Amino acid sequence: MKIVVLDGYALNPGDLSWEGIRELGEVEIYERTPEAKILERAQGAEVLLTNKTPLDRETIESLTELEYIGVLATGYNVIDTEAAAENEVVVTNVPTYGTNAVAQFVMALLLETAHHVGEHNRAVKNGDWTEAADFCFWNYPLIELQGKILGLIGFGSIGQQTAELALAFGMEVIVYDRSPEKKIENPETKTENVEFVDLLDLYRRSEVISLHCPLTERTEGMINKATIAQMQEGVIIINTARGGLIVEPDLAAALEAGKVKTAAVDVLSTEPPAASNPLLNSDKTIVTPHIAWASREARQRLMETVVDNLKGYLAGSAVNQVN
Repeated sequence: MKIVVLDGYALNPGDLSWEGIRELGEVEIYERTPEAKILERAQGAEVLLTNKTPLDRETIESLTELEYIGVLATGYNVIDTEAAAENEVVVTNVPTYGTNAVAQFVMALLLETAHHVGEHNRAVKNGDWTEAADFCFWNYPLIELQGKILGLIGFGSIGQQTAELALAFGMEVIVYDRSPEKKIENPETKTENVEFVDLLDLYRRSEVISLHCPLTERTEGMINKATIAQMQEGVIIINTARGGLIVEPDLAAALEAGKVKTAAVDVLSTEPPAASNPLLNSDKTIVTPHIAWASREARQRLMETVVDNLKGYLAGSAVNQVN
């Protein structure tokens, strides 16, 4: 069986092993695949593994030997799943591998907005403390999280883990979820210490808003001029989900006007971003390069699930199938 990994570098830049995949067939691994080379590299493969390299209808229909597409991520919008199903190609993804890593990263972003640890470290190393008249100084207001209201939009596994961490800091957690009844009725979901509210109520009450929903036609651009107007003055917005959830020029304008205190985002609408992206040019933003998922532990779990998914398919029992 020929297995082609189209863009393996993000998952495994060299600190993990591909051995589990190599045991299952003849494997070709590419760190990255430009669009012009997708067909050439995928030709003859029965199995394609891809993270962000797109596989559209035309490509899928051109690959007559293709049987299986394994997405090296949770999101699978880069795959035309309808075309795959029509051509009897199984598509799988890797859910939940990054729950702990992403929830931890949400709190890292929130703590950075509260204390500006990085900026104070740079100030000290630039000599500001050495030259200070007092035993201490701070360049930004310092914020305690105790008692602050955190609004979570989306309450899947990452949202739930984020709630647990926020509660440990003494925050009050309110949640908007499209299907709250399913969460409430699920005995495995810890809901006793959170309050489910409608979206408008969440916008109005939250001092911090963290996004944990998928990017769909319904959610695209949900953080925009109109919805920001419904929020509290000085709200903090955190996004570790998908960049397309936010209308970036609207958020930049709200930051400039002071309506939004800080935006801490790990994702942008286009990645890598253009230098002109307005969130890159604001001193009220924290922007990290889509790394919330990327702890070594999380990537190891992802790799193991990719192998298990493919083994399941080869054994005639596909798991984590999305089409």
